[in-house]
Amino acid sequence: MSRDLTVRRLGRQPYEPIWQAMKAYTDARGKDTPDELWLLEHDPVFTLGQAGKMEHVLMPGDIPVVPVDRGGQVTYHGPGQIVAYPMFDLRRLGVGVRELVNRIEQALIDTLAEWNIEAVRREGAPGVYVADAKVGALGLRVRRGCSFHGLAFNVNMDLEPFHRINPCGYKGLAVTQVLDLGGPSRLADVEQVLVEKLCQQFGFTARPAAPVLPELAVPAAASA
Repeated sequence: MSRDLTVRRLGRQPYEPIWQAMKAYTDARGKDTPDELWLLEHDPVFTLGQAGKMEHVLMPGDIPVVPVDRGGQVTYHGPGQIVAYPMFDLRRLGVGVRELVNRIEQALIDTLAEWNIEAVRREGAPGVYVADAKVGALGLRVRRGCSFHGLAFNVNMDLEPFHRINPCGYKGLAVTQVLDLGGPSRLADVEQVLVEKLCQQFGFTARPAAPVLPELAVPAAASA
């Protein structure tokens, strides 16, 4: 049975207000609250997950470092990268955390396959890789049976900031992007396919919504 997925394309956004809004949406939602997918680009920022160690932040320079409550190590977000935040009720979907990760990874793999780019998983290192270079990173949190945070998919960006960190805690890990792999340069083109593949993985029908944060998230986000 297909379920509706509210899809919000939020454009370029600073990191911390979106993070607070995600937490507020998750904390306020009930059993009938719609699942949502937020798509955006972030202003340049390094985020350090719960397992993160500052030793993996080598020389951040003028880019802020924000410790956050997702899983994983350190990563970079910036313009030209698709960030997708799935706010899913996992109990309602009948999906566990491991399956959530697997399905998101598969959606990324299937998206890249649209342009004949062969991507794979790597055991013990969540994300998606092409020829040993990481193109998509995952960092998730599940609270009250619902997911937030999500994935970062490099499309057409300045990759230099990844040299200022050990990406995902791995020294010397190569990072790549869709454009350099022969795919399109426009985020909208990649985003459209990614939404289709995520919907296929989770049995959703995408329902576009206004490019604003849901009202449910606003009060807590504003007071955080």
